[in-house]
Amino acid sequence: MQIFACPTCQGRVYFHNLACSCGQALVFSPEDQHMHALTDSDAETTACSNRADIGCNWTAEADGLCRSCAMTQVVPDLREPANLPLWSHAELAKRWVLANLGKWGWFTLSDPGARPVFHMLSEQTAAGGETITMGHADGEITINVTESSDAVLARRQEELGELYRTMTGHIRHEIAHFLFLRLSDLPDFPPAFRALFGDERADYGAALKAHYDAPKPPSNDHVTSYATAHPHEDWAETIAHLLHLVDLADSGAAAGLIPFAPMDAYADTETDAIVSRAIDLSIAVNHVNRALDLPDVYPFVLTDGVRGKFGFAHGWLRMPKGHASTG
Repeated sequence: MQIFACPTCQGRVYFHNLACSCGQALVFSPEDQHMHALTDSDAETTACSNRADIGCNWTAEADGLCRSCAMTQVVPDLREPANLPLWSHAELAKRWVLANLGKWGWFTLSDPGARPVFHMLSEQTAAGGETITMGHADGEITINVTESSDAVLARRQEELGELYRTMTGHIRHEIAHFLFLRLSDLPDFPPAFRALFGDERADYGAALKAHYDAPKPPSNDHVTSYATAHPHEDWAETIAHLLHLVDLADSGAAAGLIPFAPMDAYADTETDAIVSRAIDLSIAVNHVNRALDLPDVYPFVLTDGVRGKFGFAHGWLRMPKGHASTG
């Protein structure tokens, strides 16, 4: 993610900021990827109607909601007070991922294709506890906002052996399934995908059962154990990790931590170079983290097979023809 400039004082401001330290109220435009001054006199720059409730700092579009909030069809039970900050955190993660994808033209005003629909649900409701399963089905993405809680997330990471489990990671993984739907409408994509990832028409339920019965370790061709379960999950894990690494390189360059690197990793077409810069940065940050006894920032080994899949996915996500018109 880039670091932005306050339109009033030119000071540094960050993606989540509602205001600059100079006092200027701010609003982010996902269309031009810039921070704008929010003033009463500017009728063209209005704030999302969720600004006060969940700290959304994006510009309003349809019906007073921003592009990201308009994708949320169901919100958690707000009669349970703890759900408001959890929802706020999950929506911030969603905005971050959508802003990243917007750099490649996804879900912009010029993209004619379908948008995903999000159901942001919580395990805690006014009527009692519920079981929430995160996932994607036919364009609908269910997110368990309960994992926005640091305590709950840490417990799930330990229970499931997924130390890299994060809300941003969940959003990237689930939206990858939606991107697969969009790309699958393009005639050249399915055969090219199957040649590299396998046939996604294989029985999904049986594949997941086999995975959970006897999980396999990551292989030369799979970035995680879960990626070995089925071609759909291999794709989603590949996309999630590609987005992790491109954004790591982009954020590192913006912060001046990767000298002589292109400032905009999303404009770079050289997948392997982007990944290598991100890995070099992660190794450096790992060294610093260990001085404070903190976890490694990116604890994965990337094989040639995985890097090859990154290259395939990167090419399809960056290509204008990737904006299939249906989903």
